[in-house]
Amino acid sequence: MSIEPAAAHGEPAVYALEGFAAAAVRFVRALERNRELIALDHGVSASELRALFHIGEVASITPKDLAKHLEMTTGAVTAISGSLVEAGVVQRIDNPTDRRSLYLQLTPRGHELMVEIFSDFGQMIAASTQGLTEKQLAAFESALATVSTQIAERTQR
Repeated sequence: MSIEPAAAHGEPAVYALEGFAAAAVRFVRALERNRELIALDHGVSASELRALFHIGEVASITPKDLAKHLEMTTGAVTAISGSLVEAGVVQRIDNPTDRRSLYLQLTPRGHELMVEIFSDFGQMIAASTQGLTEKQLAAFESALATVSTQIAERTQR
């Protein structure tokens, strides 16, 4: 990390990561920007898109568990799921074992949307990695998987 000391005029110090850490931050920011554009293109908020992706990953989830995953209140998830239901991409299903609970699941339109988003993302990644050889791409994939696993292990609570 480099630190540019505060200027004589009382300006605040500037902090900048270097090397792999800086590249990782740029990569994450690029992916975040891509997620923002996906949300915008499909008329949902970034939070709604995160919820939609998680519902798609787990197939069926209670609003309480979704709130926990998204680190949001159940009230926020109620509003998000309501918007997604209204958009026709998520449906509420009664819990057969607990009449006070329900599950959130993708609708057929929700599945179509996920296929479209995943296809677009795959095409964007393919275009973005055109300059890499097959060997470089394999090495990048391996390194990214290793670093992701290590970070996940270090951040589990």
